[in-house]
Amino acid sequence: MSQGFRLGAFTIHWLQGGEFEIDGGSMFGVVPRVLWEKKCASTPDNHVRLADSPMLVQTPQGNVLIETGLGNKLTDKQRKIFRVRRQWDLLAGLARLGLSRESISHVILTHGDFDHAGGVTMLGETGGLELTFPAAMHYLQRQEWEDVLSPNKRSASAYWPENFAGLAEGKNLHLIDGQGEVVEGIRVERTGGHTRGHQAVWLESGGGIALHLGDLLPMPVYGNPLWIMAYDNFPLDSIAAKERFLGQALGRDAWFLFYHDPEILACKLDGDGAVRDPFRAE
Repeated sequence: MSQGFRLGAFTIHWLQGGEFEIDGGSMFGVVPRVLWEKKCASTPDNHVRLADSPMLVQTPQGNVLIETGLGNKLTDKQRKIFRVRRQWDLLAGLARLGLSRESISHVILTHGDFDHAGGVTMLGETGGLELTFPAAMHYLQRQEWEDVLSPNKRSASAYWPENFAGLAEGKNLHLIDGQGEVVEGIRVERTGGHTRGHQAVWLESGGGIALHLGDLLPMPVYGNPLWIMAYDNFPLDSIAAKERFLGQALGRDAWFLFYHDPEILACKLDGDGAVRDPFRAE
C-alpha cells in the first residue's frame, strides 16, 4: 500500500491488487522492442511486469475505489498462465487504513477486463461467491456493460461472468452514457479505444487535477499517443482518444494516475512524454 497522495481534499492510496507478467509484444503492439525495452524492463523471455494497484480515493463524500485488481478467484492454472507474482491483498490494505469492505461507497471500473474487474466479486469465508463491496454503487459505461453481457469473440476471454455476479442496474450498478459524475470532484468520461466502452476518470479538488486513463495510459512510457497495446480492440480510436485526453490534461498541468506501473504511481508529463515529479511506490 502506498503512502497517501494528496489532491486538494482528496487522499489517494494505491492498494495491492496483484502483480503479474505479460508478453511484451502484446503490451507494446507494433512498437519495436528495440525502442520500448529502453524504457521498460523485461524478463529474458520478453515478459513485462505489471502491477494491479486499485486506487482508494478518500473524499468528503465517501470512499471511492478505482479498479479492483485480480481478486481472489484465480485457479492455480490461471495463476500459472498469467504468471502471477503477487497475490490480491486489497482487503488487508483497507484494514490498515481502518476501513472494511462495507466502507467503500463507490467503485469505478475503466472497463471490464479481468485484471481490472476481478475484485468486484470474491470468494468468501465459506467459499461462496459474493460482492466484495456490498454497500457500493459500481460505475461502468453502458456500452461496456452491454459488451460484458454479450462479448464478441475477442473480448470473451477477458470478460468473465463471475466477476460481475450480483450486479444489477438500479440496485448497485450505475451505467453512464458518455460522461457522468460519481461524487463531487470525480467524474468519468468515455474514451473507447481499448474497449468500446472504456472510460477515463477525472479528479479535481482544491485546484488540483488528476486523470486516470486506464489502459490507454497504463504506465508513463505510453505518453506517446502512438504507443498502444496490441490488446486495444479499436486502435485508431485509442490514438485519437489519447491525443485528446493528453492534450486536455497537459493543458491543465494535471497529474496522471497509473494502475499498472510497479514503480511510478502518479506523475506529471511534459509535452514530449518525459516524467516530471514522480510519486513512487514505497
